[in-house]
Amino acid sequence: MSNKTQTPSRELSLTRDIDAPPALVYRAWTEHLTEWFAPRPLTTTAIEIDFRAGGRFQAVMKDPATAEGGSPEYPLDGVFLEVVPNQRIVSTDAFRPGWQPSEKAFMVAITTFDDLGNGRTRYTARALHWSDEDMQAHEQMGFHEGWGQVADQLIEVVARLKAGGR
Repeated sequence: MSNKTQTPSRELSLTRDIDAPPALVYRAWTEHLTEWFAPRPLTTTAIEIDFRAGGRFQAVMKDPATAEGGSPEYPLDGVFLEVVPNQRIVSTDAFRPGWQPSEKAFMVAITTFDDLGNGRTRYTARALHWSDEDMQAHEQMGFHEGWGQVADQLIEVVARLKAGGR
C-alpha cells in the first residue's frame, strides 16, 4: 500500500508554514483581506463577504499601473461552500448568491489552516479547476507567482497582528 497522495490533474496549490496559530492566520485572512488578497501593485476593493455556506464573496482587483487608459479591473464573484472558522474556507465562482449558476465556472478555491502545534499553522491554498484548459490558463496567468505573492503578503499581515498591530 502506497502512502503517496495523488494530486488531481486540474489542481494548482501552494503551501506555507506560518509562525502563528491558526486562529490568527484565519483572522488575518478574514478581517484583513484588502491588505493581502491582490498581488501588489494591484489593490482589492468593492468587497462584499458573507462568511457562511451560501454567502457571497465579491471583490474587485484593480491594476493602478495602467491609469492613463483607466484602471483595469478584475472582478471576482461567487459564494462560499463551506466556512469552518480557523480551519477551512471553500468558495467557488460556479454559483452566484441564491445558488444561481454562473455563466462560466472556473474553479473551486479551498483554503486550509492546519494546526502544526507550537503556535504554527500550515496554510494551504488550492485551486481546483473545471477543465484542463482552465487549469492551464490559470497557471499561465501566473498562479504560482501571484498566489505565492499574496500568501507572503498574508504572512506580513499575520506578523503585524502577532506583534500587536492592527
